[in-house]
Amino acid sequence: MSLLVVGLSHRSAPVSVLERAALTADGQIKLAQDTVAAEPAAEAAVLATCNRIELYADVDKFHAGVAELSTLLAQHSGVGLDELTPYLYVHYEDRAVHHLFTVACGLDSMVVGEGQILGQIKDSLARAQELHTAGRLLNDLFQQALRVGKRAHSETGIDRAGQSLVTFGLEQLASGGAVEKWAHGKRALVIGAGSMSSLAAATLARAGVAEVVIANRTHERAERLAQILNEADDTDVPARAVPMESVRAELTRADIAVSCTGATGLVLDAEAVAAAVEGRTGHAVAVEEGHEERRTPTRADARKTPLPPAGVGADEDCPLDLTAPGFSVMGEAAVAGMDAATLEQHAAWAAGSAVDRREAARRTPEADPELISALAATAATAGRVPELRKPEPVAEVPRPEPVLFLLDLAMPRDIDAAAHRLAGVRLVDIESLAEASADAPMAADVDQVRRIVSDEVAAFGAALRAAHITPTVVALRTMAADVVAGEIARLDGRLPGLDDKQRSEIRQAVHRVVDKLLHAPTVRVKQLAAEPGGAGYADALRTLFDLDPETVASVSRAEDSTEKNRGPQ
Repeated sequence: MSLLVVGLSHRSAPVSVLERAALTADGQIKLAQDTVAAEPAAEAAVLATCNRIELYADVDKFHAGVAELSTLLAQHSGVGLDELTPYLYVHYEDRAVHHLFTVACGLDSMVVGEGQILGQIKDSLARAQELHTAGRLLNDLFQQALRVGKRAHSETGIDRAGQSLVTFGLEQLASGGAVEKWAHGKRALVIGAGSMSSLAAATLARAGVAEVVIANRTHERAERLAQILNEADDTDVPARAVPMESVRAELTRADIAVSCTGATGLVLDAEAVAAAVEGRTGHAVAVEEGHEERRTPTRADARKTPLPPAGVGADEDCPLDLTAPGFSVMGEAAVAGMDAATLEQHAAWAAGSAVDRREAARRTPEADPELISALAATAATAGRVPELRKPEPVAEVPRPEPVLFLLDLAMPRDIDAAAHRLAGVRLVDIESLAEASADAPMAADVDQVRRIVSDEVAAFGAALRAAHITPTVVALRTMAADVVAGEIARLDGRLPGLDDKQRSEIRQAVHRVVDKLLHAPTVRVKQLAAEPGGAGYADALRTLFDLDPETVASVSRAEDSTEKNRGPQ
């Protein structure tokens, strides 16, 4: 059997696809159960976060496993297989181990070094253990991934390379400033009571907000989170729970709203956000059409559009760049050597009309003297050949200062993306966080974490290969014990006069001989099997000692059954 992972994340798929492919808690359970029910897979675990969906499985066939896992992901996500396939990635055996360890260390996170992924991996393992879909391989893999992640955070400064998605999102809302200074005295609304929402509520409380209001579909969970915040020793910020039906009313009073629920539809549409802002300001909210597309025009942009009409000799929009070497200010020397297309473009500009440059380009060289003369006459009339002036940058109309700050950490999104365009609103969501973190500088500690991951992958692979031969060694020792027992029974029949002490001495002597004969080969075969390419030693051992394959398989099944029945750790 071999480890296989098929998934998609913010690195392989756009947010729109991740959003549609997101799985509910029930969907994750059903996916794991259906995976182990499929023919190629014996174990399965689902790792689903706000920016990744991954299916881990122990499979006996690679190609069949990839096809089956991809199909199951498509079926349970509701995204067609043809549409989903271009965004899927596949890792197998050591590469799959390397991928999970990298994820556990936060190197594959949207914000490098964030530690929340460790809790999500732990939850994934606990769910697989509860469902009995995790056997020896996935139990060992996920538990080792947790240890590797903790080691990376304790032995390196990877925490300095990034922070949790919550903190990063709040920093974006604060425009890169100190979250504590920005949040101090503001009123906060947190929608949801899961791990991400709880982290957001605690972070805001420690930042010194005036109040934290918790809204959740299950009111008891909201009350429990509010109680935890009220009883916390590191903050005295009051917290209270409200039903989901009160969200719109609470949004009118809030300065900051963080949402992270498992809802499949929008929790806050643009109309609700606009109404909240209007309720705070008393003014209707303007929709800023296309504010995200405004930018300073470039010279390339100017060349793509026809020249506007202009008077003879005017300075604006002249197509000639007279700042280039070889141009003089006046007379025919200013245009000597220019091609016909450029000259005609200038003549058209001077005459106040545009010319199709493609048509001008088809002119013959014989037309150049006439164009040069015409341009020279124009220059004589104006007194000079006007220089080209670059267009002045178009100043963006400044947006009004936000009165409502929204952080959407849900996948699929909780808050309507149209809220980006509402005046007085600043919205940060998964998509904008991905853009903001794309060019974030890496800490020097990242290289050290990568070395830790490489070492741990090698160690895990060696342990896995060594464990692979254990059932064969156990079967060999079982066969030896059966041989000893048979010979002792035969000796009892042939020497009935032996007393109990004599029989015990003979029995111990035979066992010592067998143990000494088997010790060196079994120790050495475990060492050899742990090395790359060592899987063949198990086959050699079975062949040399003529071991019953069913005996070896029964040992493996017993070990796997013990692992699957083990509860959450």
